[in-house]
Amino acid sequence: MATITLVHGDITAQHADAIVNAANSSLLGGGGVDGAIHRKGGPDILDACRSLRAAPYGEGLPTGQAVATTAGRLDARWVIHTVGPVWSATEDRSGLLASCYRASLRVADELGARTVAFPAISTGIYGWPMDDGARIAVETVRAADTAVEEVRFVLFDEPAYAAFTAQTG
Repeated sequence: MATITLVHGDITAQHADAIVNAANSSLLGGGGVDGAIHRKGGPDILDACRSLRAAPYGEGLPTGQAVATTAGRLDARWVIHTVGPVWSATEDRSGLLASCYRASLRVADELGARTVAFPAISTGIYGWPMDDGARIAVETVRAADTAVEEVRFVLFDEPAYAAFTAQTG
């Protein structure tokens, strides 16, 4: 089982084998974590994403799946892009959110990554309630069969850090 570490800070400043990007399905950048990773990582990430869009992800990356690219100028070897679900009050999409963490760890294992830094997927613009997002993230990582040694949740603000602390306490 991977060791879980919490960090209050900027995911783009992390030194890790892989940094997970809360991407949109286009893989071509966006706001929030996605935009920050593309800005700091530089054009190599966007070029790699464009190649993925040419094939095999011409329609975009489906929600709950993950794929890796170079990390460009980030202090990591890879960026693992995963598309989280938009939260819904009327439809349970928690399985898709859990799939983001499982799929990202599966890709990390394929790459041989030992340290993986995750943001709180779907809890920003996609509207997932932070407490529930933290619960799903931590439970999924704890249950994952992975060779990853450290999963680092990098949490941008104090409420996110507090929500994840309550789950790992």
